Amino acid sequence: MVSILSGLRRWLMQEQRSRGRTGRSEGAGSRSARGALSGPDDEWPEDNRDTQAARHYHDGTKHPYGSLMDAGHFFDPATQPLLFKRYIGLESIPLPLDKSPLGVPALEAIASGPAPTGEPRIPDIGTLARLLSFSAGITRRIRYPEPVGEIAFRAAACTGALYHIELYVVCGDLPGLEAGVYHFDPEALALRRLRAGDERGVLVAATAHEPSVAQAPAILVYTDVFWRNAVKYQAREYRHAFWDSGTILANTLAMASAHEMPAKVAAGFVDTAVNRLPGLDTHREFALELVPIGYAPGTPPEPAPEVAPLELKTVPIARYEGDEPAIRAMHAASSLTDEEQVAAWRSSLPPRPMPVPSGRLFPLAPDPVEEMPQEPLESVILRRGSARQFSHGSISFRQLSTILDRALRGVPADFLDPGGTLNQVYLIVNAVDGLPPGTYVFHRDRQAFELLQEGHFRAAAGTLGLHQKLAYDASVNLFFLSDLKPILERFGNRGYRVAQLDASISAGRVYLAAEAQGLGATGLTFFDDAVTEFFSPHARSKSVMFLIALGKRPRRHGR
Repeated sequence: MVSILSGLRRWLMQEQRSRGRTGRSEGAGSRSARGALSGPDDEWPEDNRDTQAARHYHDGTKHPYGSLMDAGHFFDPATQPLLFKRYIGLESIPLPLDKSPLGVPALEAIASGPAPTGEPRIPDIGTLARLLSFSAGITRRIRYPEPVGEIAFRAAACTGALYHIELYVVCGDLPGLEAGVYHFDPEALALRRLRAGDERGVLVAATAHEPSVAQAPAILVYTDVFWRNAVKYQAREYRHAFWDSGTILANTLAMASAHEMPAKVAAGFVDTAVNRLPGLDTHREFALELVPIGYAPGTPPEPAPEVAPLELKTVPIARYEGDEPAIRAMHAASSLTDEEQVAAWRSSLPPRPMPVPSGRLFPLAPDPVEEMPQEPLESVILRRGSARQFSHGSISFRQLSTILDRALRGVPADFLDPGGTLNQVYLIVNAVDGLPPGTYVFHRDRQAFELLQEGHFRAAAGTLGLHQKLAYDASVNLFFLSDLKPILERFGNRGYRVAQLDASISAGRVYLAAEAQGLGATGLTFFDDAVTEFFSPHARSKSVMFLIALGKRPRRHGR
């Protein structure tokens, strides 16, 4: 342990020396310098196949001293933008939300694949209300001292509780809801209609006739209002766009499963066409993913030759709304411009030989299904919240096994084969009964942990987790790592989006699986290259996409 910690300290010192004592690399000393580096005049490629954009963005947003980041940046909570999109002059359509559980256990819902599509599955407005609310609705409100004030916490985890992901609905006629394009307002628990009529054909064409989209009675559109998050996290926000939409998607997919509604993540589409449909101002907001919901045999109406622009007014989210040109540049460089590109893009990564373990293996030992906690999904979502403290108490090997067994079964998505993944999970185990402390890699094909190095690495976990106490105190830290080279070769710059997304949806499921067993979980940021170095040589060439810590919450006094 001493040698590893010494190595981490040496690495951080070398990084600091190479970039200067202030920690600012060339071009990163101020907001204006970052703008010069990443603005319109910079040589950002606009072709998805030119993957230098993804590499430039990824390297430039690494902790501690990425060149697209301002080391002197300070976030003042008093400047926090409005966390809700408020349309002016649009009628509100209240959603009839029934919060009573369906009775499907959370651990069953998160592990289930897409529902079969033999019979029509048409969501009514009540089902739609549940999908939206349990994905991105408000679950509790807490008032903090000024300047923070009240925070309306949502159903899924979000970096900094800055809630920059918006949801829209594009649907045909549903029971209780007319065909149209709608915005979901979690503040009012309502929909606001942006367009009347069935516009699903626009999304069918934009996805090059992805079957799940073509046969869906309703399609959810997830977007990113990037300044809400970038005001604190700067250019790194674009990573958070996929982290935070991914945790929401984990809830959506689980809720769809509980309702026996087919659902699938569609990440391949013509960006301009999708952005145009809800009338997004792409200097502030852009589409990230689509999720078709349900199954309706037949074909939706053909799209109109041209989608008319919308001129809808919204309340400004801030008195001064800044910009992060690197975010817009990276999004443009990973965009697809026509149906032919989408059709060529949409296929899974060719299978690669799985590494043969060389260390001691510990096969998963999850609870038998009949012995798993049976708490309904809705109750787990309503109670879930990112852990703010961990005790040093141990969790059981069976609990950890159950979490991974339930959460890592593959994401139903247009960029993955069934059960596939773009990430591998590495672990620092601090306190798991039945598993020696040490570092591990999880082999999904063998459903087993491989011991990389036995020892006590709690202090190393805290260092890797950006010196955050939660990483130090956790029973176990799970790191999702991707080998970006083959992913970018196959998917272009858009591969960076889906690598982040694959990790975050799985991590969102980890959140739910942990909560279902009475454990705490929280997502954390990290020293990018130090994590790779720490798990090398096994992790050499891989990049960190997500870190989630698990453990026991401290007992409250009197309990």
